[in-house]
Amino acid sequence: MPQYAENPAWADIVPLPTDEGGPNPLAAIAYSDDYSETMAYLRAVMAAHEHSPRVLELTEDLIDMNPAHYTVWLYRAETLFAIGADLREELEWLNEVALTHQKNYQIWHHRNLTVDKLCAEHGAQEDEGLWKAECAFVEAMFDRDAKNYHVWSYRQWLVRRFGLWDKDELEFTERMLQRDIRNNSAWNHRWFVVNGREEKANAGDGKPGVSDPDIRAREIKFAQDAIAKTPQNQSPWNYLRGVARKTGMSLVHLKGFAEQYASLKEPDVVRSSFALDLLADIYREEKKMEEAREVLDLLSRRYDPIRKNYWEYRKGLLGVTAA
Repeated sequence: MPQYAENPAWADIVPLPTDEGGPNPLAAIAYSDDYSETMAYLRAVMAAHEHSPRVLELTEDLIDMNPAHYTVWLYRAETLFAIGADLREELEWLNEVALTHQKNYQIWHHRNLTVDKLCAEHGAQEDEGLWKAECAFVEAMFDRDAKNYHVWSYRQWLVRRFGLWDKDELEFTERMLQRDIRNNSAWNHRWFVVNGREEKANAGDGKPGVSDPDIRAREIKFAQDAIAKTPQNQSPWNYLRGVARKTGMSLVHLKGFAEQYASLKEPDVVRSSFALDLLADIYREEKKMEEAREVLDLLSRRYDPIRKNYWEYRKGLLGVTAA
């Protein structure tokens, strides 16, 4: 660990120790000696507004000890930009840090700032190589953890920042779902890619999502094909409902499909409790309250009894007395 007090390169700095309330603080935090010393030197250079290569080394040491310290990350970014550091080298360093600390949010915020600054410095001519490299690294991160929320958020930022809506991003979601069709994060990202520009469509700088009949048909088929592979998988059923809700499509149009997986005619052969759930809403939409109650009874008693209270609540909303 670094010993800054003994390093001639830091002899000009007077460290600023932590002030936790005087010589006898009520609840002092038990920092290690190395961490306390390194933070004391960071406080000193921040007070002096110093931005230099040695500050980058200092922040690197601190991040190695505590990668969640957002103040250190922010001062590192400020220093990088102030001294005109090589930001591609910074991204390479960040790759190693991200792979070591996969659940750390600050890493991805810092990466966001770094990539944005790099684009501003070099212009659009280098954008393609940069976003391709970033997307490749993100996919490598998903090899470690395909449901990392911070990485998915960063992927969405890349799509917005570089306009990747039509740059094989749908194919990317298909690859992720081929790996794990139950990955709700991948389903969420597909929804984002399909519908993320619709809000801007009226302004002329976006494109419609599932409100376009062809896109709606494609996404319904995509969800239905996924359900055919894993009927007891809630994600594609939710996706299907999302398409219907966003487009104002009646759920009744999905009745024939849902009955392939659950039917009151064959209550002993139910392939999906989520199909039953959908049928309950379809019957309610059709004003067939007795059939809706029967479906909810099946869920409550046989196919999802762990949520019995919820299904009983749903029955109460029908205004039908239970049998």
